[in-house]
This record gives sequence, structure tokens and C-alpha cells, in this order.
Amino acid sequence: MKTKNILLKLSVIFLLILSGCSSEPEIDNATMLDGDQIFDASLYNPTTYLVSHAITNPTTVQKNTPVIITVHGYSASTFEWDEFRTYSDANANILMSQVLLGGHGRSYEDFKNATWKNWQEPITAEYNALLEKGYTNINFALSSTACPLVLDLIKNGKIADNSIKNIFLIDPIIIPSDKLLTLIGTVGPMLGYFESTNTTTEDKYWYHFKPQETLNELLDLIDIVRKDLQKGYQLPTGTQMKIYKSIKDDTADAVSAVLIYKGLKNSDKTAIDVEMIDSELHVVTRLEGRDNVTQKDRDIQKQVFDNMLMLLTQ
Repeated sequence: MKTKNILLKLSVIFLLILSGCSSEPEIDNATMLDGDQIFDASLYNPTTYLVSHAITNPTTVQKNTPVIITVHGYSASTFEWDEFRTYSDANANILMSQVLLGGHGRSYEDFKNATWKNWQEPITAEYNALLEKGYTNINFALSSTACPLVLDLIKNGKIADNSIKNIFLIDPIIIPSDKLLTLIGTVGPMLGYFESTNTTTEDKYWYHFKPQETLNELLDLIDIVRKDLQKGYQLPTGTQMKIYKSIKDDTADAVSAVLIYKGLKNSDKTAIDVEMIDSELHVVTRLEGRDNVTQKDRDIQKQVFDNMLMLLTQ
């Protein structure tokens, strides 16, 4: 899934403005997540997606079973972690919560009006709910924008010592690959939104149109997290982190992994683990819905899944 880079040529932008480009997109309600007919499945059936809803009174065994909170990226939905759920159900004894970011999985207007702090709220809610129920082996698996959202929680003391075992970061975005994204503040208000080149399947699970307001929120978030990393801080006691970063993708610059590696340490001040992946896909843990998926992509995905499950269950 790639975003049309309508920032590539300023001449094109100004031609669009001069031609009276509408600030409101033409949404196909029947085929796009942006509309008023397709919504994320977790909104209809939270017990299928959230352990805190599925298990009212966990047993001692369940409280000690690894539970992993998976969180998707900007403009995406819980679908982004469906493949990991399917794989882990067949290959490991773990519990999984698939968290939907605030403002996501609903209409274009809901997405447009949500701040990055709104995106973050369901993550905190599920984490706190699991703590309150007595779960002792909580973990995070985060893709893309979910990574800075949780890094911000860590920096601000919202993740307690000895409450999280593992945090897996998949293609974290701290520095965007498209450096022209910084022009959003200038041209965004004139255009209103940006369009994505989704596949037909992706249109059901990712926003086709990205309001400029949301891109500004994304930039605000990663700017805050980048500055925090430059100052440096540590993971909570008892928490280990591993980064899986594609060597090259069109969304998150590989420098993002370097900044996290340099700026964030384990509680004992040792280095966190980083694995650079021979892939050009952004978030290789999600392959369904993409065009031209190769066997190499599937092999890499399986290797990442196997490594995550090994670390979760060791």
C-alpha cells in the first residue's frame, strides 16, 4: 500500500488548487472504510478482539499465560494483525488483544477529528484493564505509528515497572521516508486530504483518503517522540524490546530504528535488540491484501512470527 505522493511536484499542487480541487473526498460508501457502511469488526464484537472483554474472570493459569496487545498503524485497522493471530493460534498458547486506535475503523469524519492522543487512548485502556484483572505476562506488538504511540507512554511513565515483558516494534516510524511530508502544514489546508493507492481489499481496512489534519497529528507525534529519544530514556524494569525494521520501505526511514536504538536503553542501560530485515515492504507482518506478494515475503513474515513467539514463550 503506497500513498500517492501528491507532494512530489509543487506545480501539480498549485494546478490542483487553481482548478478548484474539493477539500472533501468522493467516498464510495460500499467499498471504502472511509464511508458510513464499512467499520472495523472489533467495534461490533469486542469480545473477539480484546482479552479484557473476552475473559471476565481469568483463572490463575490464564493470568500467567502470555497475552500480547497488538496495535496497528496510522490509517489502518485491526486487520493489520489478523495474520499473526491466525499463526499464533496454530503455533502457540498465548492470548491476544487486537486494539483499534481511537478515531480509526470508523468514518472519514471520525478519523479527521481524532488527535494522536485519541489514537493512543484504547492502547492505555486495554493495558490498564489487563493489569486490573491480574495478568502477569503482558506484551506489546506494534506496527508503524503504534510504535511512537507506545514510546510516548513509556517516556511519560504510563507503562509501569515489571508490567510488560516484551515489546516488539515492526517498522517503527520516527523519521518518514517521504521527507516532503513536512510540507503538509503548508499545502495540507489548501488540499484538505491526500489519496492512497490501496488495493480493493485494502480499501476495506485502510482509509483511502487521509485528511491533512491527521497527517499533521502524525507529524506532531513523531516530532515529540524524536526529541524525547534525542534526550534519552530507559525501558521500564523487566521489559525487553526488539525492533524488526525493513532495510527500505516507503513509509518509515531506516534511520527510525537507529534513533530508537541510540535513544532508548533497557533498564540496566544495555542496548535494545534490532534486527534489520531484507525487505522493502512496510510492515512485512501484514501481507494479505497486497499485490505481488512473493515467497520471500512469506518466508520473512514466518521468521518474524516464529521469533516473536519464541521470545514470548521462553
